[in-house]
Amino acid sequence: MYKALTLSIVLLGLGTGSTAEPLLIDVIEQQLPNTPQGLLHPHNGETMSRGEDRFGKPRVIDDPKGDPPITRWNYPHFSVVFEYDRIIHSPIEY
Repeated sequence: MYKALTLSIVLLGLGTGSTAEPLLIDVIEQQLPNTPQGLLHPHNGETMSRGEDRFGKPRVIDDPKGDPPITRWNYPHFSVVFEYDRIIHSPIEY
């Protein structure tokens, strides 16, 4: 009787202890960017006008710097970096 009760408690404890929450990196890898499941943001190579047409006026526009001129537009959840008038990078803010 006691052996069966002890075995049941041990097996019950093992069953609940084996579940774990997914790692954040696994969740991030499952959410595809530039899809309805992920955060929509501009693609490299798009123009300034195309980016503004798709995402609206940016919250902040930094002045161009350097040669070639690099400009940064800041939106609420991502930024867009331009070389001349073409997107070269779109980092997502976490």
